Amino acid sequence: MINRERLAETFKFLVQIDSVSKEEGVIANEIKKILESMGAETFVDNAGDKIGGNSGNLIAKFKGNTHVPPLLLNAHMDTVEPGRGVTPVLENGTFTSDGTTILGADDKSAIAILLETLNILKENDLQYGPLELVFTVCEEIGLQGAKHLDLSAVTATYGFALDATDTEGIVTRAPSANRLEFAIHGKDAHAGAAPEKGINAISLASKAIAKFELGRIDQETTCNIGIIEGGIATNIVPNLVKVKGEARSHDEKKLNKITNEIVFSFNEVIENYKKINPNDELPRVEINIEKDFPRTHIPDDHPVIKLATRAAENLGRKMKTKTTGGGADANIFFEKGIFTGVLGTGMRDMHTVRESVKLDDMVRTAELLLEIIRLHSHVADG
Repeated sequence: MINRERLAETFKFLVQIDSVSKEEGVIANEIKKILESMGAETFVDNAGDKIGGNSGNLIAKFKGNTHVPPLLLNAHMDTVEPGRGVTPVLENGTFTSDGTTILGADDKSAIAILLETLNILKENDLQYGPLELVFTVCEEIGLQGAKHLDLSAVTATYGFALDATDTEGIVTRAPSANRLEFAIHGKDAHAGAAPEKGINAISLASKAIAKFELGRIDQETTCNIGIIEGGIATNIVPNLVKVKGEARSHDEKKLNKITNEIVFSFNEVIENYKKINPNDELPRVEINIEKDFPRTHIPDDHPVIKLATRAAENLGRKMKTKTTGGGADANIFFEKGIFTGVLGTGMRDMHTVRESVKLDDMVRTAELLLEIIRLHSHVADG
């Protein structure tokens, strides 16, 4: 029933529209026009104004033809760099870019699948319940669109995001994450003539980082320092270094523990220096800890998981519940009371110029979504 050629053409059309984070205006307008031509009621919220982008989140509603609770369907419109001037290549059933950019399957494969599914519903006059589609902006830079979503436009309490790889898996558990930023202020001096007059901020930061564990802490918890910025020249003792990192865990207590340990390490290094040099006002450290995103934990027996599992079974497939170490819009929706499982589209090597997606996988996900919608239309009948 899925129109493979149309799906492929829609995907190629979408990936050739530049839409890096904060620049989703053009693609949002194109999707909006397509949805309205299908009879959707559309709305663009003011998230763009809040995050400095040229578009807000696009919300589209279809009333459906059965009286069941609304179903949320989600994908994000933005891509990472290098994401400008994408030239899609289809060879042996697999989409790639020409190798100079990302492909944009993350997450335009999802958008194409959603549009094809809606086309099938409409042209075959199939039974379906109310659908609320949320196309977010700035997912790739901290789930900013979802965080600033106008919830007054969404009434669904469960649904699906299409933003993963495995076409036979549904992500039900994702971690909470804290964003960590430290600015260590030292004192500059000539590194050759009078290094003893300086306070090396990079050295202090290094000592702090060496005190805590990085990488995988346990099966639920990870920690990473990803950015270190500091120094002006090799012959100047650096008076400032900025360190940025993150901690993630499926357990809030563990997340708080590792975060506190990291903060303690930076504070301890500064305090130890001052014990040896009690008369110095420097060094000092500025600390900023922000919640990046909350965890998702959907029970296996939740209706949204059972819906996806039953749909897969009806198609002769399996549907595994999965745990991920990454975050998605689904994390934010979950915090806001919308239980959102994350389905895969087959996209691989995301955020690299080797990104790819098989057309067969996109067709499989469209078939699954169509069956989910069909089953959902009978949810009131049990």
